Amino acid sequence: MITPKNANSHEYDADELDPGTQAALAEFEALVESLAAPKFVFRLFVSGTTSRSTAAITSVRRICEQYLPGQYELEVIDIYQQPEETRKAQIIAAPTLIKELPFPAQRFVGDMSNAERILVGLNLKI
Repeated sequence: MITPKNANSHEYDADELDPGTQAALAEFEALVESLAAPKFVFRLFVSGTTSRSTAAITSVRRICEQYLPGQYELEVIDIYQQPEETRKAQIIAAPTLIKELPFPAQRFVGDMSNAERILVGLNLKI
């Protein structure tokens, strides 16, 4: 029988758990830790499949993978294919990157190849 370390605890000695339970517990703890990690949510508005749009997508993905690996979601929206989303977000120029989470929301308009400007704006670099 496995018993808690003390009467008011839900902690158990790992030595008392079978290997399958230890593995499941380790997987669960890793999942909880990943959920607690900061999560960034971005929406990138581009205009079609132009070279400028492709460059913006590539640049934003590169920045996210380098500085926020596993901690971000990026939605790419073509302003021509999704005009309603464009209107809702009040987009007046493309490319536009919107950081929705964490708050406060921020917008970056224009050249997305300037990684320094985006990193400073996201408070990832001083």
